[in-house]
Amino acid sequence: KWEINPSELTFMRELGSGLFGVVRLGKWRAQYKVAIKAIREGAMYEEDFIEEAKVMMKLTHPKLVQLYGVCTQQRPIYIVTEFMEHGCLLNYLRQKRGVFSRDILLTMCQDVCEGMEYLERNSFIHRDLAARNCLVSDSGVVKVSDFGMTRYVLDDQYTSSSGAKFPVKWCPPEVFNYSRFSSKSDVWSFG
Repeated sequence: KWEINPSELTFMRELGSGLFGVVRLGKWRAQYKVAIKAIREGAMYEEDFIEEAKVMMKLTHPKLVQLYGVCTQQRPIYIVTEFMEHGCLLNYLRQKRGVFSRDILLTMCQDVCEGMEYLERNSFIHRDLAARNCLVSDSGVVKVSDFGMTRYVLDDQYTSSSGAKFPVKWCPPEVFNYSRFSSKSDVWSFG
């Protein structure tokens, strides 16, 4: 159901890159604008990359970036998601500093809250919520993205293994002291 034939994808310009690999703007079936995330060889375990896609397969909400499919039958592996015209919220706010009214800024916050409430209601902890991991659509809707660190939990708590990496700047004390994440640590990250 989720497997996309790579021949259905047309690659366009690069949108960004990181340790994991590269994200490109593309077209799917020559008509849908998509973001195509490709793993950089040796950058991370393929299982971790596929795990992010598996998490996204379980999440459907208008305030979360939606997965369209994956390409796992060739290398590199691709994750294909909806394309968000204005990119990450952090850069969007910096570029438009002073342009938005308080009501628009509050609507952006509410968008993120709705996406995060959905995650919590469905027993997921994001663990990396930040403006850089929220994307803005052409109509100004803000959606939570980047589910690489997201985990399903049974008791609203996840303890990461020793030596695990996490975003230090936004971490609450219980993450530093005990490597313990919860929906409350997501709220802390959100500020």
